[in-house]
Amino acid sequence: MARTVLFHELGGPEVMRLEDRDPGEPGPGEARIRVEAIGVNRAEALFRSGHYIQPVKRLPARLGSEAAGTIEAVGPGVTGFEQGQPVSVVPNFSQNDYGVYAERAIVPATALLHRPEQLDAVSGAAVWMPYLTAYGAMVEIGRMRAGDVAVVNAASSGVGLAAIHTADRLGAVPVAVTRTRAKARQLLDEGAAEVIVSDEEDVTGRVLELTGGQGARYVFDAVAGPGVIDLARAVAAGGTLFLWGALSGLPTPYPGFDLGMPALNMRTYTMLEIARDPVRLRRAAAFVASGLRSGAFRPVVDRVFPLEEVVQAHRHMESGDQFGKIVITVDH
Repeated sequence: MARTVLFHELGGPEVMRLEDRDPGEPGPGEARIRVEAIGVNRAEALFRSGHYIQPVKRLPARLGSEAAGTIEAVGPGVTGFEQGQPVSVVPNFSQNDYGVYAERAIVPATALLHRPEQLDAVSGAAVWMPYLTAYGAMVEIGRMRAGDVAVVNAASSGVGLAAIHTADRLGAVPVAVTRTRAKARQLLDEGAAEVIVSDEEDVTGRVLELTGGQGARYVFDAVAGPGVIDLARAVAAGGTLFLWGALSGLPTPYPGFDLGMPALNMRTYTMLEIARDPVRLRRAAAFVASGLRSGAFRPVVDRVFPLEEVVQAHRHMESGDQFGKIVITVDH
């Protein structure tokens, strides 16, 4: 039996419960891992509250799609992985099908990456989702180049910080947008070229000022909602506004018509575009691994909670106070 986080009804963090469940044996194309650390993502909070892009199909339901651990067993047809290997699990599956908030978990082998020697379990659970997200939008799809200006909204999140590091590595100019001044110094320390405090400053005006009136080639927004109209004003002609999150929870208008039909590209993006494509995932993993070796990339961990405090971990995430990644550890 393995302690497993389940929720029997939709709602806030308090609906999560630790229960003993048999993880079972891995089937074809699957592996069972002994979970050591879990990366906490906004997707889990949205899923258990019923506001995710995928509805909960059945209750009780599991949670979690990012973790680090050790392989205990592999199912038929799995190659390249074997018992005892340290691995990370990257999100490429539905939480309706699998969940890693547990002491042991079954996952598809396509979601496994070999964990580099320099990464402990906490780092291995914190690094992949943010950097795979940033790589996919900035490199694989955006084709960002040296000198391009990249505005990163909600910059103190794990993905936001990975985007700053990735832009720096590409020679681009990362401009961080954060709601309050409390995190501005940390964002500069993490490599942001400039920090715009949205509660105090006109984001559009500041971006135009920083770019000589041209606007930014790329804007990466994790908030969405009505704010996309002002962010779109900050995009250069022919530039792209990437929506890779929807933290506002509000309807998101298309700003093109309100702004007089400028040469604006607006695109939704999730890391599933990378994680579900074996060729793209291989390129992404190589890019991130090389950045980790060089020191250009590093996991930024805000707080670590034990599995028993999963409710507190989610409450902390929903407070918006974190800087970087929240990780849950599992004692065996």
